Amino acid sequence: MKAFVFPGQGAQFVGMGKDLYDSNPVAHDMFEKANEILGFRITDLMFSGTDEDLRQTRVTQPAIFLHSVILAKTLGADFNPDMVAGHSLGEFSALVAAGALNFEDGLRLVSARAMAMQKACEMKESTMAAVLGLPDETVENICNSIAGVVVCANYNSPGQIVISGEVEAIKAASERLSEAGARRVLPLKVGGAFHSPCMEPARAELAEAIAATDFHRPICPVYQNVDALPHTDPAEIRANLIAQLTAPVRWTQTVRNMVADGATEFVELGPGKVLQGLVKKIHADATVSGMQ
Repeated sequence: MKAFVFPGQGAQFVGMGKDLYDSNPVAHDMFEKANEILGFRITDLMFSGTDEDLRQTRVTQPAIFLHSVILAKTLGADFNPDMVAGHSLGEFSALVAAGALNFEDGLRLVSARAMAMQKACEMKESTMAAVLGLPDETVENICNSIAGVVVCANYNSPGQIVISGEVEAIKAASERLSEAGARRVLPLKVGGAFHSPCMEPARAELAEAIAATDFHRPICPVYQNVDALPHTDPAEIRANLIAQLTAPVRWTQTVRNMVADGATEFVELGPGKVLQGLVKKIHADATVSGMQ
């Protein structure tokens, strides 16, 4: 069985999507439609902007979404998933590719999400760090023992967790994690503490936008970040998308569940190869490939 997976924030690069725009009329029209919806030429920033331009959350999220979704649309009949999933922002790409949301509504939601998250980041100084080489339980216990907000935000693969929270709490946790034997604790260059309680103001704002958007039954199950389980019911999908902003991304569990349900081949659609690497770490026997 074939699973298509969609990357999240951090996969962006200057020049992303340009070949698609130049060579495929469908892609060209979709990119131009996106420029119109967003009210600025995101294609200019994607194709020839700077790394700094692309790192702004309001640009990064729609850029990765567009690259991923347009790739899926240009595949036509070759986009034939038995199941789909996306990492954080990539969940929106997965939902549009699988028909649970239309392209325009998906882009508007991603843009609203990015703006809300940017605002939440500016309200409180917060950050994230990657923790390598410790069991999940050890990382969870140490986070729970620290004063202030610090939580496990991304369960990326066995031995790779991202923690998220207030700056001082992240510093304290990082020291404790190093003492506990972490191979490395790496501060991440991000705008704030995604997938943590620090995103609560953004969650409330996004909930309003999601409530006003039409959702449909997807063409295949969508494995969502919040519970790592397959969903096709529009009401469940909607509720899980809202919860996702402050809850952890359970990627390790998602891939394991997809494999348990029959997935043998994983195709990553979008910039970079991060998810291909994570899938192989989670399930070494999986066949992985990608398009960008």
